Amino acid sequence: MRVYVAGTFNDWDPRQIRLEETDGTGAYKATIELPRGRHEYKFVVNGVWHPDLNCPHWTPNAFGSLNSVVVV
Repeated sequence: MRVYVAGTFNDWDPRQIRLEETDGTGAYKATIELPRGRHEYKFVVNGVWHPDLNCPHWTPNAFGSLNSVVVV
């Protein structure tokens, strides 16, 4: 499975930041340095965009779905 994260911090590039599987349990991770501020993002799993279901902050986007939001 290929898992990426895309967001306002990388111009929504769906293949720039690939997450690595951590321990065979289906968990993935990446370390990203973000500047202070509000950042919207989604995961891209095998080419399909998904919001972060574990993130408590979401915002509507122009495509009729939701983006996850993190504030640094």
